[in-house]
Amino acid sequence: MDHTSQADISKFFIAGINYKKTDATIRGMFAINNDQYANILTLAPEFGLHSLFIISTCNRTEIYGFAPNAGQLINLLCTQTTGDAATFSRLAYIKNGIEAVEHLFEVGAGLDSQILGDYEITGQLKQSVKFAKGYNFVNSFLERLVNSVFQSSKMIRNETALSSGTVSVSYAAVEYIKEHINLCSRRKILVVGIGKIGRNTCKNLVDYLGTTNITLINRSEEKAAELAAELGLTYAPIEELATQIESADVILVAANATEPIILKSHLEHKNTKLVVDLSIPYNVEAAVAELANISLVNVDMLSKINDDTLIKRRAEIPKAKCIIAQNIAGFMDWYMMRKNAPALNAIKSKLVYLYMQHFSEFKGDADKCPVIAAEKKIQKVINGIAGKMREEKQHGCHYLEAINDFIISVNN
Repeated sequence: MDHTSQADISKFFIAGINYKKTDATIRGMFAINNDQYANILTLAPEFGLHSLFIISTCNRTEIYGFAPNAGQLINLLCTQTTGDAATFSRLAYIKNGIEAVEHLFEVGAGLDSQILGDYEITGQLKQSVKFAKGYNFVNSFLERLVNSVFQSSKMIRNETALSSGTVSVSYAAVEYIKEHINLCSRRKILVVGIGKIGRNTCKNLVDYLGTTNITLINRSEEKAAELAAELGLTYAPIEELATQIESADVILVAANATEPIILKSHLEHKNTKLVVDLSIPYNVEAAVAELANISLVNVDMLSKINDDTLIKRRAEIPKAKCIIAQNIAGFMDWYMMRKNAPALNAIKSKLVYLYMQHFSEFKGDADKCPVIAAEKKIQKVINGIAGKMREEKQHGCHYLEAINDFIISVNN
C-alpha cells in the first residue's frame, strides 16, 4: 500500500532523543527492541498513522513518519517504553519537512553520531526500515528517501575520510581493551549478546587483537553456534552464564535485554575483570561499578575516546555536507515531480484532446494522422512546464501557459 495521500512533506516529522541531551540511563528508558517495534506498528493505525519507522541504537531513539503533528508519533512510541511521553517530549528534538529530511541524511552519514563518522548507523537504519516495510509502513516517499540517504552515505565513505580511524562503538571497545589489557593467549574474553553490535565486536576482536580465546553466549544458542563456527570461537548456553563470567578476564555485553543480566552478585569476590557494557538500556547492573576488582566501561565513556584521526575526520565535514546537499536536491526534484504528476497528467490529457479536436487535419483517418509528431510536441511542452513547476513550487498558472505553448508549437 502506497499511502500516497500522506506523502505531503509538510506532514513529515522526526522526533527523537540522543546522546547530546540525555545520558545512557535516560536513553535506555526509550530504547525499542523488535518486540516493542512490532507492537508499535500494530497499534499505529489506531493512532491514525500509516507511514513510519523507528531507529533505536545505543545513542539515539528516533521516530520518523507522516502525521498531523509530532505529538502523535511520540504518543505512539511511548506506548511501549518505560519512559513517558511527557519526558520524551521535554527532551526531544522535533523537525518537520525539509529539516526532517536533512536530519536523516546527517544521521545516515554519521555526522550526528556519538562517534563522528560511525559507519554502523547505516546497517542499523537499513534494519529499521526493513522491519517497518515488512509491516507495510514504508510508503514511496520513505523508500525513496532512505535509498537517497544510503546513496549519499556511500558517496561520503568513498569520497571523504569521514569514516577513517575509530568510527564505531564496537571498534572503540576493542581499542579500549587493547590499551588497557595485556592480552596474552591465556586471557579469556566473554561476549554476551551477538546482535549487530555484538557480531561486529567479535569480528573486530579477532581481526585487530588476533585472539580467538573468545566464548559467545546468546539467548538464541543457535546464532551463537553459527558465529562461533564462522570465526573459530567457542560458545556456551545461557545457563552457563555465571560459570563463564567467573572464568573470563574481559566481559563484553551487547545484549538487548530490558533489565540487567550481569549482576553485582555475579562478580563479587572474583578475580580482576574488565566489563564493557555496549547495551542500551544498560545490561550490566550499576552496582557492579562499586566493586574494587571490576573496571566497568559503558558506551558513553567509549565515545569520549579521542584518537589521532579525529581532527582529520572533522575537517571532512564540509565535504560530507556538500555531498548531502547534492543528494537532497536530487530527492527534492523527485518529490516535486511526483507531487506535480497529477497536474501534469491532467494537462497532457487536455492537450491530447485539444489536438485531436482542433488541430488534426486528418481527424478520423488514423493512418494519416501525425500522432507521433503531436506526441513529441505535447511531451516537450509537458517537460517545460514540469521544469517551471519545480523551480517555482506552484502550478496553478501553468495550465493556460501549457495550452498557449502547445498552440504555438502546432502552428509553427
